[in-house]
Amino acid sequence: MAVMMVAACAPLTAPPQAEYPVGRARLVLPPGAWQDLGASDETVSGSGSRMPVQTRAVGLRGERGGWLAVLRVQTNRNGDLSGSPQGAGYCPSQRDVTVEDAAAGSPVRADCLRLKNWGSSAQWLEKNRPDLVQWLGTRQIALNQPYSYLSYRYATESGAWVEVDALVDQRLLRPKTRNNEEFLVAGRPALQWGHDMAQAVRLSVGMMDGYLAIPPFPFAAPSP
Repeated sequence: MAVMMVAACAPLTAPPQAEYPVGRARLVLPPGAWQDLGASDETVSGSGSRMPVQTRAVGLRGERGGWLAVLRVQTNRNGDLSGSPQGAGYCPSQRDVTVEDAAAGSPVRADCLRLKNWGSSAQWLEKNRPDLVQWLGTRQIALNQPYSYLSYRYATESGAWVEVDALVDQRLLRPKTRNNEEFLVAGRPALQWGHDMAQAVRLSVGMMDGYLAIPPFPFAAPSP
């Protein structure tokens, strides 16, 4: 699949909001100092089909102004659906990445969750999502480290489409650990957050206004 982009950037000093439009959807954010990072009209294409979409990016700042999370949400630009692009359900397994493919490899629909708990490990994001690294660089956004990477894509055969990319400070997703046993299960809250995100996306597709409520993070923003 290829993506063509026409960008529209928002100033990083815009006042925080709790809700933003993105294509046919209403993006509703959990509490926090979220900033609009701009929207872009794009086209997702595959095997001759072209689907107009819009992407909205938002970022969460901590009390000292650092970036705790960045979300990019992509949805159909409007309610005119003409089928999903070929290959929309591509959801390959990957070493050291939790991958859940609820669409079971379908070529025409997608339900693909991917979680890399240590998304900030050396060169991982550069090798796996160079487009995201470039996007962050053009906006001079550097997240607090370590952070986790999560992506979720949901597409129906009729052409409904939602894709979410998230980079999140691990302190919002993982508990502090004191021993090896706690460390081994510390990734569970992040995966549950991903499951909650996936469910919110699925519900959004069935809503007339595309209401998409991002679930709260499992843990509160760290104090300065």
